[in-house]
Amino acid sequence: MAAPFRLGLIGAGRMGRTHLRALAGSGRVAVTAIAEVSAEARRAVAAPGLAVYPGIADLLDHGGVDGVLITAPTDQHLQVITEVAARGLPILCEKPCGLTAADTRAAAKAATAAGVPFQIAYWRRYVPALRALRDQITGGELGTVHLVSCYQWDEGPPPAAFRAHSGGIVIDMGVHEFDQLRWLTGRDITQLSAVAAGVIPDGLGEAPHRTPDVDSAQMITQLSGGGTGFISLGRYHPAGDMARAEAFGTHGTARCDFLDPADGVRAQLEALRLQAESFAEFVAGGPCAGATAADAIAAMDAAEQAAAAIPALSGPGRWGPEA
Repeated sequence: MAAPFRLGLIGAGRMGRTHLRALAGSGRVAVTAIAEVSAEARRAVAAPGLAVYPGIADLLDHGGVDGVLITAPTDQHLQVITEVAARGLPILCEKPCGLTAADTRAAAKAATAAGVPFQIAYWRRYVPALRALRDQITGGELGTVHLVSCYQWDEGPPPAAFRAHSGGIVIDMGVHEFDQLRWLTGRDITQLSAVAAGVIPDGLGEAPHRTPDVDSAQMITQLSGGGTGFISLGRYHPAGDMARAEAFGTHGTARCDFLDPADGVRAQLEALRLQAESFAEFVAGGPCAGATAADAIAAMDAAEQAAAAIPALSGPGRWGPEA
C-alpha cells in the first residue's frame, strides 16, 4: 500500500477540527502537522505523532508535508495562500478563498506564479447524492430544467467573533450555493436580485456583533442558456443544520436533502474525506475534480452582486477593501 499523502493543516478552529474528524478514517490522506496560533486550540488537537506548531512558518520550515489545507479565518486566506505558495506547496483552501473576488483573484495569481496545484474546498461537489442530481440535470433526464433551488439553513447564528471575519451571510454561506448552482446546472449566473429579512438583533447572549450582517437572505438568479436559480439562506432552523437542492424540469423533478438534521454532519464528513483524497490525486498529476480558482471567483462575483442588492450589506461598514 502506498504511503498516505501528508497534509499540513493551517488553522485548528471549528472547521479545521471538522476536517480532522473527516480524515481520521482515510487510508489515503493523513494530517501530519498543524499550525495554529491559539494555545488553547493547539492543546485541543494535540495527539501522538502529530506535530503542532504555533505559526505557519514553523510548519513550513520543518517540512514533512506534501500539501497544505488552509482552514484559517476567511480574512486571512490570501495572506496564507501567498506564504504557502511561495514555498512551492500544493494548496487546498477552504471556501470562499478570501472576503472578496479581488482576494480570490490575487490568491489564484500567487498560486499560478508559484506553479503549485490550487483547489478550493467546495465539499458539496463530493456528495454522492448531489453528483447523482447533477447527472440527472446535465444528462437530460429531467428534460428542460426551468428552476434549480438551493437551501441552506443553519440551526442558529454564529458567534460574534466569527461574524467579524466571515464576510457575512452571502459570503460565508451563499458562496456554497452559488458554486453548487453553477456546478449542478453547468451554467453561469448572469443576473441576480436579493432580499433580506433584516439585521440580526443584538444580544442573544453575546456582545453586539457590530457588523452589517443579516440572518436570512433570498436570491433569484438568471442562468446562461435559460433557466432560473433560487437560493435561500437562513440562520434559524431549530431542528438542526439543513441543506437541500431541488430541480424542476419538463420531464420531472428531483429533490436532494443531502444535509439532514437527523443525520448530523455525516454527509459533510464523508465529502470532506473524498475531497482530500481527490486533492491528493490532483497533486499526483491527475485532473482537478473539485472547484478551481475560476469557480471560486465566479461564486464570489455572485456573492458580491447579492451583497450589493441588500442595503444592510452594501452600505457603510461592509466587508471588503473599503471597510
